[in-house]
Amino acid sequence: MMTRKIKEQILAIRDSGETNMLDTRTVQWIANREGYYELVIYLEDNSREYWHFIMTGEAPMEDDSDDQEDCE
Repeated sequence: MMTRKIKEQILAIRDSGETNMLDTRTVQWIANREGYYELVIYLEDNSREYWHFIMTGEAPMEDDSDDQEDCE
């Protein structure tokens, strides 16, 4: 499931305008380059959920209350 951190990483790549977000190989390459290792791993096993998020903006979010500090 997508965590808040992964969502932020996806949005950071999207906002960079560097690639078409449907090109998941390039998204994964950029994520690796930027140190977004959670996203690199997430894309390996969750491509369907990722595509749904990209197309609709909706994603089931994992309860990542431990990551609260990372978002502030």
